[in-house]
Amino acid sequence: MTATSLDADVEHALSTLPLEDKVALISGDGLWSTRADARLGLPRVIVSDGPVGVRGHRENEQHGSANFPSGTALAASWDRNLLERIGRQLAAEARRAEVDVVLGPTINLHRSPLAGRNFECYSEDPLLTGDLAAAYVTGIQSLGIGACPKHFVANEAETDRTKVNNVLAARTLREAYLAPFENVVRNARPWMVMAAYNGVNGAPMTENALVAEPLKGEWGFDGAVVSDWHAVYSTTGSALAATDLAMPGPEKLWGAALVEAVRGGQVAEAEIDRKIRRLLTLGRRVTAGRNQAINPSDAGPLARATAAAGTVLLENRDGMLPLRPAGPTSIALIGPAALDPRTQGGGSASVYPDYTVPPAAGLRNALGEGVRVTTTQGAWLADGLREPRPGECTFDGAPVQLRWLDAAGAVLETQAGRLTTLTRGRTGVPAGAAAVELSTLFTPHLSGSWQLGYKGIGLGEVTVDGVPVATADSRDRAGNLEEVLIGAPDVSGPVELTAGTAIHVALRFTWAGDFMLFRVGLGVAEPRLSQDAEIAAAVQAAREAEVAVVMVGTSGAVESEGFDRTSLRLPGAQDELVAAVIAANPRTVVVVNAGAPVEMPWRHDAAAVLLVWFPGMEMGNALADVLLGAVEPGGHLPTTWPAVLADAPVTTTAPRDGELAYTEGVHLGHRGWARQEPAPAYWFGHGLSYTTFAVSAFSLRHAGAGVSAVLTVKNTGTRAGKYVAQVYASAPGSAVDRPAFWLAGFGTVQLAAGESADLEVLLPVRSFEYWDEETGWVLEPTLFQLAPASDAGQAAGALAGPLAAHWDGAIA
Repeated sequence: MTATSLDADVEHALSTLPLEDKVALISGDGLWSTRADARLGLPRVIVSDGPVGVRGHRENEQHGSANFPSGTALAASWDRNLLERIGRQLAAEARRAEVDVVLGPTINLHRSPLAGRNFECYSEDPLLTGDLAAAYVTGIQSLGIGACPKHFVANEAETDRTKVNNVLAARTLREAYLAPFENVVRNARPWMVMAAYNGVNGAPMTENALVAEPLKGEWGFDGAVVSDWHAVYSTTGSALAATDLAMPGPEKLWGAALVEAVRGGQVAEAEIDRKIRRLLTLGRRVTAGRNQAINPSDAGPLARATAAAGTVLLENRDGMLPLRPAGPTSIALIGPAALDPRTQGGGSASVYPDYTVPPAAGLRNALGEGVRVTTTQGAWLADGLREPRPGECTFDGAPVQLRWLDAAGAVLETQAGRLTTLTRGRTGVPAGAAAVELSTLFTPHLSGSWQLGYKGIGLGEVTVDGVPVATADSRDRAGNLEEVLIGAPDVSGPVELTAGTAIHVALRFTWAGDFMLFRVGLGVAEPRLSQDAEIAAAVQAAREAEVAVVMVGTSGAVESEGFDRTSLRLPGAQDELVAAVIAANPRTVVVVNAGAPVEMPWRHDAAAVLLVWFPGMEMGNALADVLLGAVEPGGHLPTTWPAVLADAPVTTTAPRDGELAYTEGVHLGHRGWARQEPAPAYWFGHGLSYTTFAVSAFSLRHAGAGVSAVLTVKNTGTRAGKYVAQVYASAPGSAVDRPAFWLAGFGTVQLAAGESADLEVLLPVRSFEYWDEETGWVLEPTLFQLAPASDAGQAAGALAGPLAAHWDGAIA
């Protein structure tokens, strides 16, 4: 059968399909799948949250995933090839999880450092974001798994995200916020695109004209547009728009109400048919992809290399790092992130890692038994419960035992649980089960009054050695999926424990009867010293060690999906801890475990400062690799880092009267910083190396329909390293309002010690164009200045320096 006859058969079947059946097809079938229809040859398509792993459609923590570093860490590599490799690995993870489309990458921009989801996004810069995202999508789809870039468009904040109307000028949209999506759609052809929660210029994105134009029309996107989960807010408005699929499903607004709207003439049946044809295209791609072989591979080595490639060396006084091969003989690991590190951000971007390597384990593995590595808390991020640490909970060789119970309390099934937190959808619960019991033997490391309990939305009771210690019933809140995943409260009670003496802890949890998803986990909180005493203990540990490594960062309570940050200060007394340890031991390295900027008032006092972001499951090994010099810290900042929040160009994400105006226009990120004082703590593109580089020549040449820059680069240091080329442009004679300078192109090259190379960097024509509402894209006949710079803060000087070149905008 030819494609033409196949299309004719499908069109005939579509024309005979009852309206109710058609409408059912454009709404999901549960949380993570579409509906199949044999009459149309339409398969069930399975999607899953990414974008730094593949959580899987089962919503079952027993099924693990690779956990790669956060979006900011990936972007800090500035490495297209690495992102494509990660995409291919995620395709293998998707195949392992029986997933057809990965919901990622997240390619909204860092407009304000307060945005709660910045860790998941790549960068403040549309070119860097778009090029890296296109590589990621190319990698995934090269192996027959679809990608779904999100969230289209202008979803740069979490505050009132389902209600806010973001107001942007057309030029701002085109040059900044639409640009990464255009790049990905034109260059990587994703199978799906996700429409965002927010509105833009008066209409929710699931009802917005931007989905039709430019996405589907001008750019030629031929895939399916899916709503963000529960982001369909109307019947006729969304049905008349170019959104093709409502998720999850069945979506009531696209059920009987939509059938009635079609029969009443408010929505043409042809609109429904158009959506189904998009889903048929997706289905054919999925069917072909399932026939494509993917060889499984160990994700660990790539996750480890990626974490190091994104690690940014912010400060390195007197060559403190790397630590010399012959020493040290003792290291004090200090700080909350040393004991409870964050490998990933919170919300829909989280996965269930196959494993995690804690910092102490990574260092001990690398250093061997001859080096003493100690750990000290030093400070607390917040009050409340934490998840049990590895080794604290055991039951017959697993962390917990799970017993699934029916409504009468009879045991239906018993399992070994690999995590102390359960996340389950309906398909992850045994038939007939109404409750689950988590049992474990918990061994405390301190004596005193502990808090033991759980976190979850539902009916729960915790017992210790059979005695109830905490109970609560919040089943009436189970319908709020965001609260289930992000906002569940702590429920706990006090218990006197003895260090080293195991106790039996059981949590019996009953979910709401009509649940779609539940999450519940054991939580503990040890007896705490006063803050002064905690810091004093950390100071003592630092004095007794040759090197102190202080690990600080954010918590899930201050940096996560679902809300924006209110401050860039490190939570708790972490700043006081860092200052005290530096005073006690001048050989102090500070490691920042955060997904986005934090204030660092001590940054000029530390011997070295490393930014590891949320570095994924290989965190400990990658950190050891960088500290000890086995690999370079390969990262450069993908976002400008303010010294204090008040200095940032955009310091609020809160709407006024339901609107959030992007008044800075095209001047976001380093472009905005270039217009103001004071300077940031660290500019976009900043990143130190363990070696040194010199650029001896810079020239321009025509490349196809555009222009490229050629840099002659030499590694002038004593070890191999990665050079990140950043080419900045300016147009001082422009007739329109342009940034003082902007990133026009970038590239990377690995060079051995003493090696030289000519690195060609493509400078897309779009980097020089501006958007005019009447005529579209305009390549202005003006003189553009171009030059390489080590970061955006050096761009102005470089553009006036001896290596600067000029281009008149002429296309060969």
